[in-house]
Amino acid sequence: METVYFTGNACHTSCNLPEVGTKAPDFTLVDADLKEVNLESFPGKKIVLNIFPSLDTAVCAMSVRKFNEKAAGKKGAVVLCVSMDLPFAAKRFCTVENIADVYPASAFRSPEFVKEYGVELVDGPLKGLLARAVIIIDENRNVIYRELVDEITHEPDYEAALKMI
Repeated sequence: METVYFTGNACHTSCNLPEVGTKAPDFTLVDADLKEVNLESFPGKKIVLNIFPSLDTAVCAMSVRKFNEKAAGKKGAVVLCVSMDLPFAAKRFCTVENIADVYPASAFRSPEFVKEYGVELVDGPLKGLLARAVIIIDENRNVIYRELVDEITHEPDYEAALKMI
């Protein structure tokens, strides 16, 4: 369990993020077209997991825009924008925002993802949603970067993440 803050109030995650140097846990997420995606869906690529509570918040939407602009399209990398939002909402957001270079991925039916990646908020006003985090997995499926953003209303450290891809 880790502590993060939402507008200054302590909230807790279900457990800890995977440690750098460990094998990334497998997962199954649902993309905007209702297809299941997992680690094996992107062979030979680094996978950036941009994890956040909901596209319906300004900071979450900004993180998707920034990763679309700065990280997507980098050779050998793919960005999955993961939330509990339904795939329909993620698809609508990406269409309206003209975002085509990241993959929206919903964890709405993926209890193994929220458990294995330790990102479910278990208390506070956002209970049941995901904490804001960035995890980068290399081509060999090892975790090479992790950031759990301490204040949910803050953006992740894009520059530190970008250096890893």
